[in-house]
Amino acid sequence: MSRAPLSQLPLQLTLRDNATFSNFYSGENATAVHVLQAEDEPVVFLAGGSGTGKTHLLQAVCHAAQHTKLKSAYVPLQQPELTPVVLQGLDDFDVVCLDDLDSILGNPEWERAIFNLFNGLRAAQSRLVLSAAQVPGQLSTRLSDLASRLSWGPVFQLRPLDDAGKRTALQMRASSRGLELPDEVTDFVLRRCARDPRSLFDLLDRLDTASLAAQRRLTIPFVRELI
Repeated sequence: MSRAPLSQLPLQLTLRDNATFSNFYSGENATAVHVLQAEDEPVVFLAGGSGTGKTHLLQAVCHAAQHTKLKSAYVPLQQPELTPVVLQGLDDFDVVCLDDLDSILGNPEWERAIFNLFNGLRAAQSRLVLSAAQVPGQLSTRLSDLASRLSWGPVFQLRPLDDAGKRTALQMRASSRGLELPDEVTDFVLRRCARDPRSLFDLLDRLDTASLAAQRRLTIPFVRELI
């Protein structure tokens, strides 16, 4: 297979601007966030269900690398249009983040490509951060040598935010936008809307846009109109 130039990678591999460490409320996951920021571990594995922040943290790692002029790549493996070709040449990078590893396990071509990437990054003393829904010991792989490599570094089981954590995270995200989200409005949103972090942050995007367009503060009557 020929090397895929970065200019030909799908646009979906770009990073979200707000997926940074400063914009992430760690809650019970402070140790994982600390290890990722410290950059001392060449391999880190994040496990957790939807809404635990895996994608945000992987993209935050890439943002931090770019800030220090390191070459980084974020690859969302669950995208069906991707093929193992996308991994070719990534062993030349300083930091590689592979999201949703479990979505391609069981595919021999993918597993071999990731195994080779592990070896290439290790030889180059580069960094690899991976995520999946389960910890390595619960994942099914056909390639036994790949299975052993998944636990080469620390493994973190990310914990979902409790109600207090969602409240804090929502207000912190609003503050980072310069948006005032009063306590009573936050509580109203948490009572009336979907409570998973992704839905809450998507709603915050809508509230921010609507507030700016209407030149109105976020109040319960205004939010009620929007939802």
